[in-house]
Amino acid sequence: MKFCVITLGCKVNQYETQAVINILVTRGHEQREPGQDCDACIINTCAVTAESVRKSRQAVRRAKKGAPDAVIAVCGCLSQLEPAAAAALGADIVGGSSGRYEFALEIEKLVKERLIGNKLPAEECKTENKTKIVIGDPFERSVFEELPPGVSVHSDNNSMNTVSARTRALLKIQDGCDNYCAYCVIPYARGPARSLHPERAAENARILDMQGFREIVITGIEISSYGSDLGDHPALSDVIKAIGAAAPHSRLRLGSLDPGIVNEEFCREMIYIPNLCDHFHLSLQSGCDGTLYRMGRKYNTGAVRDAVSALRRRFPDCGLTADLITGFPGEDDAEFECTLEFIRSVSFSDMHIFPFSPRPGTRASTMPGQVEKSVRRERARAAAELAADMACEFRLGLVGKTADVLLERERGGCWTGHCGNYVEVSVVNGGAKNTVCPVRITGVEGGNVYGEITDRY
Repeated sequence: MKFCVITLGCKVNQYETQAVINILVTRGHEQREPGQDCDACIINTCAVTAESVRKSRQAVRRAKKGAPDAVIAVCGCLSQLEPAAAAALGADIVGGSSGRYEFALEIEKLVKERLIGNKLPAEECKTENKTKIVIGDPFERSVFEELPPGVSVHSDNNSMNTVSARTRALLKIQDGCDNYCAYCVIPYARGPARSLHPERAAENARILDMQGFREIVITGIEISSYGSDLGDHPALSDVIKAIGAAAPHSRLRLGSLDPGIVNEEFCREMIYIPNLCDHFHLSLQSGCDGTLYRMGRKYNTGAVRDAVSALRRRFPDCGLTADLITGFPGEDDAEFECTLEFIRSVSFSDMHIFPFSPRPGTRASTMPGQVEKSVRRERARAAAELAADMACEFRLGLVGKTADVLLERERGGCWTGHCGNYVEVSVVNGGAKNTVCPVRITGVEGGNVYGEITDRY
């Protein structure tokens, strides 16, 4: 069987897509690029915002139009929440946000039946267009679904999974969420918080380390809640330490953190993990306490400021990035100015900024005080302009300093890669893919950071 994959959404989706690829490649099937001749096209969808829903629907329609004879297999958060809608788009198989092994085997089964001219038995069809539905109830999920990490050991002939392509790997340690923020539909798509046991996380990290990955990104739907469902209640810091010890040749990069868990104790634990990147991404969302309260967040700006201070005391040149939503219901000009003043005072090294996108099914979509779309976008533009100024200032502050850079790709005659603090650097005097080199930062030009490999710190 020849198959291709299209992935929308977060790093968790990317990890789960790679797991489905592993399962299929291990069973002897061949991955191809979208647009090439395929027997199956797999679309892993996102539903976090109305815009992501639109893009997911569009991806399914395009796949169906571009490969009318292929099996169209749709999975992810959108199909978990709206399986009938996914079927109506032309999907032959609809999976959800779990059960990846079963989903992969159903794809294999249907392709085989089509290739020999058979059809699915009528009693197995659950919709009028004979779509196979393989979705479970997310609220019945109590155990973390462990999936194969990294690349398949049988994929050496697959150009998209060769050793030379390995630089950064994702390691999912957590799924689900218990927060139920006003704007978010993900708890309904993913179910309750579930964690991978530290020893299993460490074993998966060991495999990635042995496969040659030089950076492991620790991810999940809400990693700050890690361990709450396990009997001995290990902390997030416990599993990070276990992963770091099991993968000594790989840098560790943390996924998004709830500011409420980033306290002095957490920071003290982190400084003793030698391969931890000094980059911390905070799930901020707003810099105004009133807005945060309506969002249903469980912290205030004081807690964020304390987290930032604690991190900078332990990691002086760390990258501090954050998410921000502009134009949340009830946000007036004063609240937005409060947010701008807050992020200016904290001075993040970079930010991901989104205008609020009402997601049907969430409390926020029907809240009073909905902000005009044009105002949401204008506030996002203004915040992005400030964020760009802060990013430039942070990068200029690195000039003359030396940092370890993981070289990832060649571009414009230079090797480029990321420092531990997640600043991208172009190296002007050589280098090689998938190596970590000490690089002295020499300048910043047009938003690009340049440096030279050195033998001195």
